[in-house]
Formats: sequence, structure tokens, C-alpha cells
Amino acid sequence: MAPTAEENTTTAGTDSRGASVLVNAIEVLRCFSVEEPLLGVTEIASRVGLHKSTVSRILATLEQEDLVERDETSRRFKLGLGLIAVAGPLLAELDERRVAYPVLRELTERTQETSALVTWTGSSSVCVEQIPSPQQVKHTSPLGARYRTALSASVQVFLAAEEPERVRALLAGGVLEYPSPTPARIEEFIDRLKRVAAEGCATNYGETSVDEVGIAAPVHDHRGNIIAAVMIAAPRFRVSPEHLGILAGACTAAARQVTARMGGTTPQG
Repeated sequence: MAPTAEENTTTAGTDSRGASVLVNAIEVLRCFSVEEPLLGVTEIASRVGLHKSTVSRILATLEQEDLVERDETSRRFKLGLGLIAVAGPLLAELDERRVAYPVLRELTERTQETSALVTWTGSSSVCVEQIPSPQQVKHTSPLGARYRTALSASVQVFLAAEEPERVRALLAGGVLEYPSPTPARIEEFIDRLKRVAAEGCATNYGETSVDEVGIAAPVHDHRGNIIAAVMIAAPRFRVSPEHLGILAGACTAAARQVTARMGGTTPQG
């Protein structure tokens, strides 16, 4: 027997509420970042625009599923290991990740610094693979970490392939963090991106964090489009301006190697 109009309305209302709960849970998870891995209920509530009691219920459910967990010291929340289980099948299917892994391992052995593979979402770069430095002092990021700062080396690589109008919109609209995004400063940054595109490598020498250096180079597909980037992260005290050039050369060579292994083409010039 066909459902009545009242039953259809009830079902639609239930579906709508279910979708709303799911969207809210996703927004809560997106509040966490590399820069702010620990957050309290009040902080999250203010960011997602929900009442604290609603956020508490969402966090309780996410905690049951190991998607978030409490920090033992501060009792604030952080992302849980359950997210890796959710993302595992996706990461396993990323061809770039499988192909890049041995190249990253060799890059870390050569440079003794952390190497990583990052991809682009359109508004942030995401770490999908990483080989930590064997040294005691190192810079690492969890898999899935997002970089939303325009001066991050990996973000520069991807922005260098975007149209200038798109870059202007991302910076002026605050989608990407950029210090004092006046029209003049944005144009300076666009000029910088042109150099990144020409040189095939981007650097971040303590610009997003005074203690860290980042170098990134693009990985291309068979059409010459950027599909990923190889990145090196190192403590700044260990990288002199002269050594920065050596790391940049190693990073660029590794990115070209990943490109070649995937059957891609690195554009000339």
C-alpha cells in the first residue's frame, strides 16, 4: 500500500533532521586543525554556531565511535584514531600515495628530514602520506592534516597553478590565511606565485612558523596538471639558506620522480 501524505511528511522530516545532525557532526570534526588540535566544547560551539548542549551530545557520539577522544591532561577533545579507519580505504586507493611512498622514503634517507605527499582540495592542502625524519628533533603532521595558510610551501605550489582571480578571491575572502591581505599585498603574492610556477618549487622559510622550514614541489599527471606535491619539513635551526637550496633540489627531483613513475609529464620552463 502506498504511503499516505502524512507518512511522507513524517519521513521527510525525519530525513531532514538526520541530515542536519550529520552535517553538524561533520562541522564539529572540521573545527580541529594542525594549529589547534585540542578544543573545548565552548570553543567548538562558538565556531559552528550551535548550543553547547548540542555540541556535547555530538562529541559524546563521536567519542563512542573513536572519532574524537579526550586529552588526558586538559580533558579537551582531539581527533581520534577511528578517523584513520574511516579514511584508510580512501588512502589505500590513492595511486599517488602508493607510487610516492618509496620515493618519499628515499628522500627522507637522503635528507634526514621529514618528507610528505600532499593533495589539494581547492582551498587547502592535505597530508596523505609521510615519512618522519629519523632525527630526534623533527617536524611532522598527522595524516589528514590540512594546510590553509597561503604562505605554506605546499599551498603555494597549488596556488601557482590557479588563475590569479581565483587566488585573489581565496585571499581576500579569508578562505586562506594571509597576513594583511590588502590589494597591494595580494598582488605581491601573485607575483611570488609566478616565480614558484617558473622555478617548480616553493619555500616557506619560517614564514608560517618561525621554527619550521617547508619546501614543496609539484607532481604532474600525463596532461601536465598538478595532482599532488612532495614536501620536506625541517626545523629551521638545521637549515641554513645554503642548505635550503640543497633541500629544494632534492624535493624537486623527488617530485619529478613521482611524476615519471605515474606516467606524468613535467612541463618544461
